[in-house]
Amino acid sequence: MRMFLDGKWVDRKAQMEVTDCFDHSLVDTVPMASTEDMDTAIAAAQKAFAISSRLPAHERMRILKQAALLMGERHAEFARTIAREGVKTIREARKEATRAIDTMDISAEAARHLGGETISFDQLPSGENRFGYYTRAPIGIIGAITPFNDPLNLVVHKIGPAIAGGNTVIVKPHSETPLTALMLGEVLEQVGLPPGILQVITGRGSVIGASLVADPRVRMISFTGGVEAGVQIMQNLGLKKVAMELGSNCPTIVMPDADMTLARNSIVSGAFWAAGQNCLHVQRLLLHESIYEPFSEQFVAAAEAYRLGSKLDVSTDMGQIITESEAIRIENCVNDAVAQGARLLTGGERSNRTHYTPTIVENVPCGCMLDKEEIYGPVTALYPFKTLDEAIQIANDVNFGLMAAIFTQDVKTAFKAAQELDYGGVMINESTDYRIDAMPFGGTKNSGLGKEGVQFALQEMTEPKLVCFNLE
Repeated sequence: MRMFLDGKWVDRKAQMEVTDCFDHSLVDTVPMASTEDMDTAIAAAQKAFAISSRLPAHERMRILKQAALLMGERHAEFARTIAREGVKTIREARKEATRAIDTMDISAEAARHLGGETISFDQLPSGENRFGYYTRAPIGIIGAITPFNDPLNLVVHKIGPAIAGGNTVIVKPHSETPLTALMLGEVLEQVGLPPGILQVITGRGSVIGASLVADPRVRMISFTGGVEAGVQIMQNLGLKKVAMELGSNCPTIVMPDADMTLARNSIVSGAFWAAGQNCLHVQRLLLHESIYEPFSEQFVAAAEAYRLGSKLDVSTDMGQIITESEAIRIENCVNDAVAQGARLLTGGERSNRTHYTPTIVENVPCGCMLDKEEIYGPVTALYPFKTLDEAIQIANDVNFGLMAAIFTQDVKTAFKAAQELDYGGVMINESTDYRIDAMPFGGTKNSGLGKEGVQFALQEMTEPKLVCFNLE
Protein backbone atom coordinates (compact mmCIF):
# COMPACT_ATOMS: atom_id res chain seq x y z
CA MET A 1 0.00 0.00 0.00
CA ARG A 2 1.29 3.49 -0.79
CA MET A 3 1.55 6.45 1.57
CA PHE A 4 -0.33 9.73 1.16
CA LEU A 5 2.20 12.52 0.61
CA ASP A 6 1.45 16.01 -0.73
CA GLY A 7 -1.84 14.96 -2.29
CA LYS A 8 -0.34 11.93 -4.05
CA TRP A 9 -0.10 8.22 -3.34
CA VAL A 10 3.60 7.45 -3.47
CA ASP A 11 5.83 4.42 -3.03
CA ARG A 12 9.45 4.00 -1.98
CA LYS A 13 12.06 1.36 -2.64
CA ALA A 14 12.54 0.79 1.09
CA GLN A 15 9.53 -1.09 2.47
CA MET A 16 8.12 -2.15 5.83
CA GLU A 17 6.20 -5.39 6.26
CA VAL A 18 2.88 -5.44 8.06
CA THR A 19 2.19 -8.86 9.58
CA ASP A 20 -0.68 -10.56 11.39
CA CYS A 21 0.29 -11.32 15.00
CA PHE A 22 -1.98 -14.41 14.97
CA ASP A 23 -0.15 -16.46 12.36
CA HIS A 24 2.67 -14.04 11.44
CA SER A 25 1.55 -13.96 7.81
CA LEU A 26 2.26 -10.96 5.61
CA VAL A 27 -0.72 -8.59 5.36
CA ASP A 28 0.85 -5.91 3.14
CA THR A 29 3.89 -3.70 2.75
CA VAL A 30 4.14 0.10 3.07
CA PRO A 31 6.85 2.61 2.17
CA MET A 32 9.66 3.33 4.59
CA ALA A 33 9.61 7.13 4.47
CA SER A 34 12.76 9.20 4.93
CA THR A 35 13.42 12.50 6.68
CA GLU A 36 13.31 14.09 3.23
CA ASP A 37 9.78 12.72 2.78
CA MET A 38 8.76 14.23 6.10
CA ASP A 39 10.26 17.56 5.10
CA THR A 40 8.20 17.42 1.90
CA ALA A 41 5.09 16.62 3.92
CA ILE A 42 5.63 19.54 6.29
CA ALA A 43 6.22 21.95 3.42
CA ALA A 44 3.03 20.72 1.73
CA ALA A 45 1.06 21.06 4.95
CA GLN A 46 2.37 24.60 5.42
CA LYS A 47 1.24 25.52 1.91
CA ALA A 48 -2.15 23.83 2.38
CA PHE A 49 -2.78 25.76 5.60
CA ALA A 50 -3.62 28.78 3.46
CA ILE A 51 -6.54 26.70 2.16
CA SER A 52 -7.59 24.85 5.33
CA SER A 53 -7.65 27.99 7.48
CA ARG A 54 -10.10 29.60 5.03
CA LEU A 55 -12.43 26.66 4.53
CA PRO A 56 -15.88 27.75 5.73
CA ALA A 57 -17.45 25.76 8.53
CA HIS A 58 -20.10 24.26 6.25
CA GLU A 59 -17.38 22.85 3.96
CA ARG A 60 -15.43 21.36 6.85
CA MET A 61 -18.68 19.84 8.11
CA ARG A 62 -19.51 18.45 4.67
CA ILE A 63 -16.11 16.80 4.32
CA LEU A 64 -16.27 15.17 7.74
CA LYS A 65 -19.90 14.06 7.41
CA GLN A 66 -19.32 12.54 3.97
CA ALA A 67 -16.19 10.84 5.31
CA ALA A 68 -18.32 9.26 8.06
CA LEU A 69 -20.81 8.04 5.45
CA LEU A 70 -18.09 6.53 3.27
CA MET A 71 -16.49 4.89 6.30
CA GLY A 72 -19.87 3.30 6.95
CA GLU A 73 -19.94 1.92 3.42
CA ARG A 74 -16.48 0.43 3.97
CA HIS A 75 -17.22 -0.71 7.53
CA ALA A 76 -16.50 -4.40 6.89
CA GLU A 77 -13.25 -3.59 5.11
CA PHE A 78 -12.10 -1.31 7.92
CA ALA A 79 -12.96 -3.93 10.55
CA ARG A 80 -11.11 -6.70 8.74
CA THR A 81 -8.02 -4.52 8.29
CA ILE A 82 -8.06 -3.51 11.97
CA ALA A 83 -8.16 -7.18 12.95
CA ARG A 84 -5.55 -8.35 10.45
CA GLU A 85 -2.87 -5.77 11.15
CA GLY A 86 -3.60 -5.20 14.84
CA VAL A 87 -4.52 -7.01 18.04
CA LYS A 88 -8.31 -6.93 18.02
CA THR A 89 -10.69 -9.76 17.27
CA ILE A 90 -13.14 -9.16 14.45
CA ARG A 91 -15.90 -8.45 16.98
CA GLU A 92 -13.73 -5.85 18.70
CA ALA A 93 -12.66 -4.42 15.35
CA ARG A 94 -16.25 -3.99 14.21
CA LYS A 95 -17.00 -2.02 17.36
CA GLU A 96 -13.96 0.18 16.78
CA ALA A 97 -15.02 0.89 13.20
CA THR A 98 -18.49 1.88 14.40
CA ARG A 99 -17.05 4.15 17.08
CA ALA A 100 -14.71 5.80 14.58
CA ILE A 101 -17.64 6.70 12.35
CA ASP A 102 -19.33 8.31 15.36
CA THR A 103 -16.12 10.19 16.18
CA MET A 104 -16.03 11.58 12.65
CA ASP A 105 -19.67 12.66 12.94
CA ILE A 106 -18.99 14.34 16.28
CA SER A 107 -16.07 16.17 14.67
CA ALA A 108 -18.37 17.51 11.95
CA GLU A 109 -20.80 18.83 14.55
CA ALA A 110 -17.95 20.34 16.56
CA ALA A 111 -17.05 22.46 13.53
CA ARG A 112 -20.59 23.87 13.64
CA HIS A 113 -20.20 25.08 17.21
CA LEU A 114 -16.64 26.37 17.10
CA GLY A 115 -16.89 30.02 18.16
CA GLY A 116 -16.11 32.61 20.80
CA GLU A 117 -17.89 35.36 22.71
CA THR A 118 -18.01 39.10 23.19
CA ILE A 119 -15.74 40.86 25.67
CA SER A 120 -16.96 43.67 27.96
CA PHE A 121 -14.16 46.16 27.43
CA ASP A 122 -16.02 48.83 29.39
CA GLN A 123 -15.39 46.96 32.64
CA LEU A 124 -12.48 49.42 32.92
CA PRO A 125 -12.64 53.18 32.31
CA SER A 126 -10.03 52.82 29.58
CA GLY A 127 -12.33 50.42 27.76
CA GLU A 128 -15.25 52.77 27.30
CA ASN A 129 -16.39 53.13 23.69
CA ARG A 130 -14.72 49.91 22.78
CA PHE A 131 -16.33 46.74 21.52
CA GLY A 132 -14.67 43.40 21.00
CA TYR A 133 -14.94 39.68 20.75
CA TYR A 134 -12.83 36.61 20.25
CA THR A 135 -13.06 33.73 17.84
CA ARG A 136 -11.07 30.51 17.75
CA ALA A 137 -8.46 30.29 15.03
CA PRO A 138 -6.56 27.22 13.73
CA ILE A 139 -2.99 26.93 14.94
CA GLY A 140 -1.39 25.46 11.80
CA ILE A 141 0.28 22.11 11.19
CA ILE A 142 -0.58 19.35 13.67
CA GLY A 143 1.62 16.28 13.90
CA ALA A 144 -0.39 13.21 14.94
CA ILE A 145 1.51 10.17 16.21
CA THR A 146 -0.84 7.26 16.84
CA PRO A 147 -0.64 3.84 18.57
CA PHE A 148 -1.36 0.30 17.39
CA ASN A 149 -4.21 -0.62 19.73
CA ASP A 150 -6.89 1.60 18.10
CA PRO A 151 -5.51 2.10 14.59
CA LEU A 152 -8.69 3.76 13.28
CA ASN A 153 -10.56 5.50 16.09
CA LEU A 154 -7.52 7.13 17.68
CA VAL A 155 -6.46 8.40 14.25
CA VAL A 156 -9.93 9.90 13.77
CA HIS A 157 -9.64 11.47 17.24
CA LYS A 158 -6.71 13.50 15.89
CA ILE A 159 -7.72 14.04 12.26
CA GLY A 160 -11.37 14.93 12.96
CA PRO A 161 -10.81 17.83 15.38
CA ALA A 162 -7.79 19.05 13.39
CA ILE A 163 -9.84 19.40 10.20
CA ALA A 164 -12.86 20.74 12.11
CA GLY A 165 -10.63 23.53 13.44
CA GLY A 166 -9.17 24.47 10.04
CA ASN A 167 -5.71 22.98 10.56
CA THR A 168 -3.54 20.74 8.42
CA VAL A 169 -2.46 17.40 9.87
CA ILE A 170 0.33 14.92 9.25
CA VAL A 171 -0.35 11.44 10.61
CA LYS A 172 2.51 9.12 11.51
CA PRO A 173 0.68 5.85 12.30
CA HIS A 174 2.29 3.12 14.37
CA SER A 175 4.69 1.11 12.23
CA GLU A 176 2.87 -2.15 13.10
CA THR A 177 -0.58 -0.84 12.05
CA PRO A 178 -0.34 1.72 9.23
CA LEU A 179 -2.91 0.24 6.83
CA THR A 180 -6.08 1.46 8.53
CA ALA A 181 -4.80 5.04 8.66
CA LEU A 182 -3.96 4.87 4.95
CA MET A 183 -7.48 3.66 4.21
CA LEU A 184 -8.81 6.66 6.12
CA GLY A 185 -6.64 8.87 3.92
CA GLU A 186 -8.32 7.31 0.89
CA VAL A 187 -11.73 8.14 2.32
CA LEU A 188 -10.92 11.80 2.97
CA GLU A 189 -9.35 12.23 -0.44
CA GLN A 190 -12.44 10.69 -2.05
CA VAL A 191 -14.82 13.12 -0.30
CA GLY A 192 -12.90 16.12 -1.58
CA LEU A 193 -10.52 17.18 1.19
CA PRO A 194 -8.10 19.57 -0.57
CA PRO A 195 -4.57 18.17 -1.15
CA GLY A 196 -2.02 18.67 1.61
CA ILE A 197 -4.52 19.19 4.44
CA LEU A 198 -4.09 15.53 5.42
CA GLN A 199 -1.01 13.40 4.83
CA VAL A 200 -0.31 9.89 6.11
CA ILE A 201 3.40 9.11 6.24
CA THR A 202 4.61 5.59 7.05
CA GLY A 203 7.99 4.70 8.52
CA ARG A 204 9.98 4.34 11.70
CA GLY A 205 9.16 6.70 14.54
CA SER A 206 12.84 7.12 15.39
CA VAL A 207 13.39 8.59 11.91
CA ILE A 208 10.33 10.39 10.58
CA GLY A 209 8.57 10.80 13.93
CA ALA A 210 11.59 12.59 15.33
CA SER A 211 11.66 14.91 12.30
CA LEU A 212 7.98 15.71 12.71
CA VAL A 213 8.37 16.49 16.40
CA ALA A 214 11.42 18.73 16.07
CA ASP A 215 10.41 20.81 13.04
CA PRO A 216 9.50 24.39 14.09
CA ARG A 217 6.92 24.64 11.29
CA VAL A 218 4.78 22.11 13.14
CA ARG A 219 2.70 23.97 15.71
CA MET A 220 1.36 21.06 17.77
CA ILE A 221 2.12 17.40 18.44
CA SER A 222 -0.76 15.11 19.42
CA PHE A 223 0.73 11.85 20.68
CA THR A 224 -0.76 8.68 22.09
CA GLY A 225 1.74 6.12 23.33
CA GLY A 226 4.10 5.18 26.14
CA VAL A 227 5.73 7.32 28.81
CA GLU A 228 9.30 6.83 27.57
CA ALA A 229 8.38 7.97 24.07
CA GLY A 230 6.44 10.87 25.56
CA VAL A 231 9.46 12.02 27.56
CA GLN A 232 11.65 11.80 24.47
CA ILE A 233 9.16 13.88 22.49
CA MET A 234 9.12 16.55 25.21
CA GLN A 235 12.91 16.75 25.08
CA ASN A 236 12.86 17.43 21.33
CA LEU A 237 9.65 19.38 21.01
CA GLY A 238 10.81 22.96 20.80
CA LEU A 239 8.29 25.77 21.24
CA LYS A 240 4.96 24.21 20.23
CA LYS A 241 1.76 22.91 21.78
CA VAL A 242 1.51 19.30 22.85
CA ALA A 243 -1.23 16.87 23.86
CA MET A 244 -0.24 13.47 25.19
CA GLU A 245 -2.11 10.41 26.37
CA LEU A 246 0.49 8.14 27.94
CA GLY A 247 -1.42 5.26 29.50
CA SER A 248 -1.89 4.06 33.05
CA ASN A 249 -2.24 1.00 35.29
CA CYS A 250 -5.89 1.58 36.06
CA PRO A 251 -7.48 0.48 39.36
CA THR A 252 -11.04 -0.78 39.78
CA ILE A 253 -12.51 -1.01 43.30
CA VAL A 254 -15.32 -3.43 44.18
CA MET A 255 -17.20 -2.68 47.41
CA PRO A 256 -19.18 -5.38 49.28
CA ASP A 257 -22.52 -3.77 48.35
CA ALA A 258 -21.79 -3.83 44.61
CA ASP A 259 -23.90 -5.58 42.01
CA MET A 260 -21.51 -8.52 41.65
CA THR A 261 -22.78 -9.73 38.28
CA LEU A 262 -22.48 -6.26 36.78
CA ALA A 263 -19.03 -5.83 38.31
CA ARG A 264 -17.73 -9.21 37.15
CA ASN A 265 -18.94 -8.83 33.57
CA SER A 266 -17.62 -5.29 33.23
CA ILE A 267 -14.25 -6.13 34.76
CA VAL A 268 -13.70 -9.26 32.66
CA SER A 269 -14.27 -7.20 29.51
CA GLY A 270 -12.09 -4.37 30.83
CA ALA A 271 -9.28 -6.75 31.71
CA PHE A 272 -9.03 -8.65 28.43
CA TRP A 273 -10.36 -6.34 25.69
CA ALA A 274 -7.75 -6.11 22.90
CA ALA A 275 -5.68 -8.62 24.92
CA GLY A 276 -5.17 -5.95 27.57
CA GLN A 277 -3.29 -3.71 25.13
CA ASN A 278 -5.34 -0.74 26.13
CA CYS A 279 -4.57 2.30 28.27
CA LEU A 280 -7.89 1.76 30.11
CA HIS A 281 -7.16 -1.91 30.85
CA VAL A 282 -8.17 -3.07 34.35
CA GLN A 283 -4.68 -3.79 35.63
CA ARG A 284 -5.30 -3.53 39.38
CA LEU A 285 -8.48 -5.02 40.83
CA LEU A 286 -9.14 -3.99 44.44
CA LEU A 287 -11.62 -6.29 46.19
CA HIS A 288 -13.08 -5.77 49.65
CA GLU A 289 -11.88 -8.56 51.93
CA SER A 290 -15.44 -9.79 52.57
CA ILE A 291 -15.94 -10.61 48.87
CA TYR A 292 -12.35 -11.31 47.89
CA GLU A 293 -12.52 -15.11 47.72
CA PRO A 294 -15.83 -15.60 45.88
CA PHE A 295 -15.21 -12.74 43.46
CA SER A 296 -11.66 -13.82 42.64
CA GLU A 297 -12.84 -17.39 42.01
CA GLN A 298 -15.52 -16.18 39.59
CA PHE A 299 -13.05 -13.85 37.88
CA VAL A 300 -10.55 -16.68 37.40
CA ALA A 301 -13.27 -18.96 36.02
CA ALA A 302 -14.34 -16.28 33.53
CA ALA A 303 -10.73 -15.75 32.40
CA GLU A 304 -10.20 -19.48 31.92
CA ALA A 305 -13.36 -19.66 29.79
CA TYR A 306 -11.98 -17.08 27.35
CA ARG A 307 -11.48 -18.50 23.87
CA LEU A 308 -8.21 -17.60 22.12
CA GLY A 309 -7.60 -18.10 18.44
CA SER A 310 -7.86 -16.47 15.04
CA LYS A 311 -8.87 -12.84 15.26
CA LEU A 312 -11.14 -13.28 12.23
CA ASP A 313 -13.14 -16.04 13.91
CA VAL A 314 -16.27 -14.49 15.46
CA SER A 315 -16.14 -17.04 18.30
CA THR A 316 -12.69 -15.83 19.41
CA ASP A 317 -12.80 -13.79 22.62
CA MET A 318 -9.23 -12.48 22.69
CA GLY A 319 -6.45 -12.00 20.16
CA GLN A 320 -2.70 -11.83 20.47
CA ILE A 321 0.10 -9.51 21.56
CA ILE A 322 1.22 -7.13 18.82
CA THR A 323 4.83 -8.42 18.56
CA GLU A 324 6.95 -11.19 20.00
CA SER A 325 9.14 -8.69 21.85
CA GLU A 326 6.06 -7.23 23.55
CA ALA A 327 4.83 -10.70 24.49
CA ILE A 328 8.23 -11.51 26.01
CA ARG A 329 8.17 -8.23 27.95
CA ILE A 330 4.75 -9.11 29.43
CA GLU A 331 5.90 -12.64 30.22
CA ASN A 332 9.01 -11.34 31.98
CA CYS A 333 6.99 -8.85 33.99
CA VAL A 334 4.68 -11.57 35.31
CA ASN A 335 7.57 -13.96 35.96
CA ASP A 336 9.39 -11.22 37.87
CA ALA A 337 6.36 -10.65 40.12
CA VAL A 338 6.01 -14.40 40.76
CA ALA A 339 9.73 -14.68 41.55
CA GLN A 340 9.25 -11.95 44.16
CA GLY A 341 6.38 -13.81 45.82
CA ALA A 342 3.24 -13.16 43.76
CA ARG A 343 0.85 -16.06 43.25
CA LEU A 344 -0.28 -16.94 39.75
CA LEU A 345 -3.99 -17.85 39.82
CA THR A 346 -4.36 -18.53 36.10
CA GLY A 347 -2.64 -17.88 32.80
CA GLY A 348 0.96 -16.78 32.47
CA GLU A 349 1.55 -18.94 29.40
CA ARG A 350 3.04 -17.73 26.12
CA SER A 351 2.99 -19.79 22.92
CA ASN A 352 3.48 -19.34 19.18
CA ARG A 353 5.57 -16.24 19.90
CA THR A 354 2.69 -13.78 20.46
CA HIS A 355 -0.11 -15.78 22.12
CA TYR A 356 -0.43 -14.99 25.84
CA THR A 357 -3.22 -16.36 28.00
CA PRO A 358 -5.50 -14.21 30.22
CA THR A 359 -3.56 -13.91 33.44
CA ILE A 360 -4.59 -13.17 37.04
CA VAL A 361 -2.08 -12.68 39.85
CA GLU A 362 -2.45 -12.01 43.59
CA ASN A 363 -0.08 -11.13 46.45
CA VAL A 364 1.85 -8.84 44.11
CA PRO A 365 4.82 -7.33 45.99
CA CYS A 366 4.58 -3.59 46.50
CA GLY A 367 6.91 -1.75 44.17
CA CYS A 368 7.46 -4.47 41.58
CA MET A 369 6.92 -3.63 37.91
CA LEU A 370 3.45 -5.21 37.74
CA ASP A 371 2.41 -3.17 40.77
CA LYS A 372 3.71 0.24 39.66
CA GLU A 373 4.08 0.26 35.86
CA GLU A 374 1.74 -0.29 32.93
CA ILE A 375 1.68 -3.95 31.84
CA TYR A 376 -0.15 -3.32 28.53
CA GLY A 377 -1.21 -6.91 28.29
CA PRO A 378 -3.94 -9.32 29.50
CA VAL A 379 -2.76 -9.35 33.11
CA THR A 380 -4.72 -8.25 36.19
CA ALA A 381 -3.40 -8.11 39.76
CA LEU A 382 -5.76 -8.61 42.71
CA TYR A 383 -5.52 -6.61 45.95
CA PRO A 384 -7.66 -7.11 49.10
CA PHE A 385 -8.63 -4.10 51.21
CA LYS A 386 -10.53 -3.47 54.45
CA THR A 387 -11.76 0.12 54.13
CA LEU A 388 -12.54 2.54 51.34
CA ASP A 389 -9.76 4.83 52.55
CA GLU A 390 -7.29 1.96 52.19
CA ALA A 391 -8.54 1.19 48.67
CA ILE A 392 -8.21 4.83 47.60
CA GLN A 393 -4.69 4.96 49.03
CA ILE A 394 -3.69 1.82 47.08
CA ALA A 395 -5.30 3.17 43.92
CA ASN A 396 -3.51 6.52 44.15
CA ASP A 397 -0.09 5.10 45.07
CA VAL A 398 1.25 5.07 41.51
CA ASN A 399 2.62 7.71 39.19
CA PHE A 400 -0.30 7.35 36.76
CA GLY A 401 -3.78 8.80 36.78
CA LEU A 402 -5.81 8.15 33.65
CA MET A 403 -8.94 6.33 34.80
CA ALA A 404 -10.20 4.72 38.02
CA ALA A 405 -13.44 2.92 38.78
CA ILE A 406 -15.58 1.80 41.68
CA PHE A 407 -18.55 -0.52 41.96
CA THR A 408 -20.94 0.39 44.80
CA GLN A 409 -24.62 1.06 45.40
CA ASP A 410 -23.95 3.67 48.08
CA VAL A 411 -24.03 7.23 46.75
CA LYS A 412 -21.83 8.60 49.56
CA THR A 413 -19.18 6.00 48.81
CA ALA A 414 -19.36 6.86 45.12
CA PHE A 415 -18.98 10.60 45.73
CA LYS A 416 -16.09 10.08 48.14
CA ALA A 417 -14.25 7.93 45.62
CA ALA A 418 -14.94 10.40 42.82
CA GLN A 419 -13.51 13.23 44.88
CA GLU A 420 -10.45 11.48 46.30
CA LEU A 421 -9.25 9.28 43.45
CA ASP A 422 -6.46 11.23 41.72
CA TYR A 423 -7.42 10.37 38.16
CA GLY A 424 -8.57 12.18 35.05
CA GLY A 425 -11.81 10.19 35.12
CA VAL A 426 -13.69 8.08 37.67
CA MET A 427 -16.24 5.51 36.53
CA ILE A 428 -19.06 4.54 38.90
CA ASN A 429 -20.42 1.02 38.32
CA GLU A 430 -18.34 0.69 35.15
CA SER A 431 -14.84 -0.66 34.77
CA THR A 432 -12.03 1.69 33.82
CA ASP A 433 -12.34 0.46 30.24
CA TYR A 434 -15.26 2.73 29.39
CA ARG A 435 -15.16 5.67 27.04
CA ILE A 436 -17.44 7.59 24.74
CA ASP A 437 -15.82 9.75 22.12
CA ALA A 438 -17.47 13.00 23.21
CA MET A 439 -16.15 12.98 26.78
CA PRO A 440 -12.94 14.67 27.98
CA PHE A 441 -10.20 12.06 28.05
CA GLY A 442 -6.83 12.45 29.69
CA GLY A 443 -5.05 11.87 32.95
CA THR A 444 -2.94 13.23 35.76
CA LYS A 445 0.72 12.59 36.61
CA ASN A 446 2.51 10.38 34.05
CA SER A 447 -0.73 9.64 32.22
CA GLY A 448 -0.33 12.67 30.00
CA LEU A 449 -0.93 16.32 29.18
CA GLY A 450 -4.08 17.94 27.79
CA LYS A 451 -7.35 16.27 26.86
CA GLU A 452 -8.69 14.21 24.00
CA GLY A 453 -12.38 13.85 23.17
CA VAL A 454 -13.47 15.74 20.06
CA GLN A 455 -14.61 19.09 21.46
CA PHE A 456 -11.78 19.14 24.01
CA ALA A 457 -9.14 18.28 21.41
CA LEU A 458 -10.62 21.00 19.20
CA GLN A 459 -9.96 23.54 21.95
CA GLU A 460 -6.35 22.34 22.10
CA MET A 461 -6.04 22.60 18.31
CA THR A 462 -7.32 26.18 18.09
CA GLU A 463 -6.38 29.43 19.82
CA PRO A 464 -8.49 32.42 20.90
CA LYS A 465 -8.12 35.35 18.50
CA LEU A 466 -9.15 38.72 19.91
CA VAL A 467 -10.68 41.58 17.93
CA CYS A 468 -11.22 45.03 19.50
CA PHE A 469 -12.87 48.10 17.90
CA ASN A 470 -12.23 51.61 19.21
CA LEU A 471 -15.53 53.37 18.49
CA GLU A 472 -14.47 56.87 19.56
